[in-house]
Amino acid sequence: MKTTLNTAEVFASTGGREFNASGDVIMFVHGSGQSHLGYMLQGRYFANRGWDVLVPDMPAHGLSGGAPLTSIEDMADWHVALMDQLGVKSAHVVGHSQGGLIALEMARRSGDRVRGLSLVGCALAIPVNDMLLGLARDKEPAAINAMVDWGHGPVGHAHDHTMPGQSHLYYGRQLMEANETGALFADLSACAAYSTGADAAAALSCPAQAILGQRDKMTPLKFGLQMAKAIGDETPTVIPNAGHMLPNEHPVEVNRALRTFFEAQK
Repeated sequence: MKTTLNTAEVFASTGGREFNASGDVIMFVHGSGQSHLGYMLQGRYFANRGWDVLVPDMPAHGLSGGAPLTSIEDMADWHVALMDQLGVKSAHVVGHSQGGLIALEMARRSGDRVRGLSLVGCALAIPVNDMLLGLARDKEPAAINAMVDWGHGPVGHAHDHTMPGQSHLYYGRQLMEANETGALFADLSACAAYSTGADAAAALSCPAQAILGQRDKMTPLKFGLQMAKAIGDETPTVIPNAGHMLPNEHPVEVNRALRTFFEAQK
């Protein structure tokens, strides 16, 4: 599905099904250097089980045009503006990694629009190493290679992709390379600058869950567990041997945790 927002064309996947803005909407918010393709196995799953799925590409990512956004706050406002554009009054919001920070900020700034919050592979803050920032600015292909390597756990490094015939590492690299040059640096810079995750968590007024990877190197488990406590999730889902790229590497476990949470909100 395509629309225009702030003079730029925006693409949002609907999981291959017709989208009903008045339905039980799930909005998936992608992470740094990602796109709707990072949620391929969630969008199709939920769209074919009665939910209305919205998986937008942020500006300069995937199939969306425009200049990349430069702060988590602006990214949160952009997603809410997209909801307005499409006539969506409220949604379950799922955020992976940087998308989790955006989702938290959406809930703080526009709490009445967020019915429930699912934070996947996230923490209250996502600091970024200066070396990675420099690579993203000056040698983007090297930054992509580093993130794909660090982002995947044992399953990904075994090239044992959930979708038969594909490799997690090659898929992840092609996904990130499809974004506009400079989008990754803007994303990582926004993550590095965001410092109010704890405040956003404290202000939450909706149900929230955490889905975490036991062997996540990018948002280590101990920080994910701190986030889970802050958002009031006393029984976070921790997926054994999982790395950071949970939605693609471990979609069965992620989808099961999400579905249980969504159904509890009905």
